[in-house]
Amino acid sequence: MHAPLPIDLDTWPRRQHFEHYRRLVPCTYSMTVELDVTAFAAALRASRRKTYVAQIWALSTVVNRHEEFRMCLTASGEPAVWPVVHPAFTVFNTERETFATVWAPHDPDFGAFHEVAAALLAEHGRATEFFPQGEPPADAFDVSSLPWASFTGFNLTIGDNWDHLAPVFTLGRYTERDGRTLLPLAVQVHHAAADGFHTARLVDEVRALFADPAWLEQ
Repeated sequence: MHAPLPIDLDTWPRRQHFEHYRRLVPCTYSMTVELDVTAFAAALRASRRKTYVAQIWALSTVVNRHEEFRMCLTASGEPAVWPVVHPAFTVFNTERETFATVWAPHDPDFGAFHEVAAALLAEHGRATEFFPQGEPPADAFDVSSLPWASFTGFNLTIGDNWDHLAPVFTLGRYTERDGRTLLPLAVQVHHAAADGFHTARLVDEVRALFADPAWLEQ
């Protein structure tokens, strides 16, 4: 794990925004969107790749493009940016009706990431520990799946944890409407790390990956 790189506060355009939403008005916000994944779902039906792993890779790829979604705090409470962050994601134990959280290193090559992440899901599908690999690394962000329900709104409340600057993603169940396949995606963001502009850009870039899923063949 590489050390995070401190942000130069003297040249950072969001310095005042960070200080306002970190200290004066600490808050998070959430955005829930429906993504058209028609092409993505069709490509997966003709593939041997796992849908959940592909969704995680798409999120991880876009998160790693943008510093605001790789932010953390130094020991002294100053903002810093991880060089790369890694997805931590849930795996459901159907017998116990509980979930575990595992993590895989981000890899820009989807095929390489799929090999590692799919093996983790298979290995820990019956896990009884919350973190069967041990605590996720500090440079991780969270993804969870709610495949039993579609939703138009989802909000995660993180109590008294204003130091958590990493985004949190929740994926829902596909719905079919007007011949299109739609995926609900909720994004939880600390306002000190990113504004609505940044989150909207992230969502648009995830949408673009699903619209042109040629990367599934990597």
